[in-house]
Amino acid sequence: MTTDTRAAAVQDAKMIIGGEQVDAADEQTFDVVNPANGEVIARAPLGGPEDVDRAVKAAQAAFEGPWSTWSASKRGRTLQKLSNLVKEHMEELAQLESRNVGKPITGARGEAFAVSLVFEYYAGAANKLFGETIPVSKPGLDFTLREPIGVVGLIVPWNFPMNMASWKLGPALAAGNTTILKPASYTPLTALRLGELALEAGFPPGVVNVITGPGGTAGAALAAHGGVGKIAFTGETTTGQEIMRLASGNVKKVSLELGGKSPNIVFADADLERFAAESPYSVFDNAGQDCTARSRIFVEASAHDQVVELFTEATKKVVVGDPADDKTEMGSLVSERQRERVADYVAIGRGEGAELIYGGEPPSGDPFDAGAYWTPTIFDGARTDMRIVCEEIFGPVVAIIPFSDEADAIRLANDTPYGLSGSIWSRDIGKALRVAKEVKAGVLSINSNTSVHTEAPFGGYKMSGIGRELGMHALELYTEVKNVFVDLT
Repeated sequence: MTTDTRAAAVQDAKMIIGGEQVDAADEQTFDVVNPANGEVIARAPLGGPEDVDRAVKAAQAAFEGPWSTWSASKRGRTLQKLSNLVKEHMEELAQLESRNVGKPITGARGEAFAVSLVFEYYAGAANKLFGETIPVSKPGLDFTLREPIGVVGLIVPWNFPMNMASWKLGPALAAGNTTILKPASYTPLTALRLGELALEAGFPPGVVNVITGPGGTAGAALAAHGGVGKIAFTGETTTGQEIMRLASGNVKKVSLELGGKSPNIVFADADLERFAAESPYSVFDNAGQDCTARSRIFVEASAHDQVVELFTEATKKVVVGDPADDKTEMGSLVSERQRERVADYVAIGRGEGAELIYGGEPPSGDPFDAGAYWTPTIFDGARTDMRIVCEEIFGPVVAIIPFSDEADAIRLANDTPYGLSGSIWSRDIGKALRVAKEVKAGVLSINSNTSVHTEAPFGGYKMSGIGRELGMHALELYTEVKNVFVDLT
């Protein structure tokens, strides 16, 4: 794949199977578009079931070959080499991600650095997978082994393609599995480049394979393939449900990081100025295309008017613009189709009786007319039965709802099928901790909007998913536990 991301020419991308750069078996391709200007920036192979089968066979051969003899320390050293290569190519990867997703270049640079940190973390974790000895009633020695699953399929979304790939590749490789990475069709470029860097780092052919193509064909074939022992999927909840059905054929392990409708709970005793200054980015960062976006703001009634005023004024300062500009804080949505989805939800919110107090339309003029842009949008006077509050929009839209007391805040926050993330703002730490214990979500922050730490587990309750990524918890997703008993009589 061409690596000069600033070149005007359209790139011809290749999949990676068994250490080779290849086209789709039927040689079909699809266009990859820069959503900020509508230009085609690459052509990628339109992979399908035959290509998935090739990748599975390559991964199986690698798992049974020299890779199986590598020590955990050697796997860790090679992951560290990959981390170093990501740092060396950080600007290139950031430019690719920015052009492919439409996100601001400053954010893409931060994400590229975060990818290097994930690989670095699992480089250190590779030789820290321990078994245990267990006292049992019969005389003897009972112990456990932690072993890799084998071939694992990794399906990542289009909102954070590079980050999500590292979240899955890092622990899967540290544990000794071989991998097949399938990025979203909108955003395959950084996944393909990471595959190339993995080969350069020294991973044997077939250990890291990258397949491009639609979820309905390539993704479905990967989820259903009998040679795959585990599927890790990040994406939309309905697709996650279909992944579970497809994976049932050989009862493969499944981990899912799915949708969210995260609450931002603001008590009257909070530092309201700090909340207002920081919280627009908790929902409008990445143009709202984030499963942890705090898209429901619950405000204690006595502070409602002040919070609405402060939050609206802070939102007006969010710089929407060309992703290539260092000053831009919010770029375009990933596609025109996604912008149409956001527009539909804004119309639904108005129709349901919510009060639109800011935004609600695409910006106009240069560079906005050529891309899939939308203005940060705030609704007040919302109710939990409204679709803009119940359903994941995946765009820069937030709804504000007042609450009466602590119990009411908890009830409203939990009135959702999702349970991924959220924030609680209060100077009363006892109250904040009580609420944190009662909110049904996997990742909560107090007086902060930070959801992700490389070292800490990440995942959701209810329809937000199964399993925990990041930290040492992620290694549980990619290992089997074997129990061995030795009779000493």
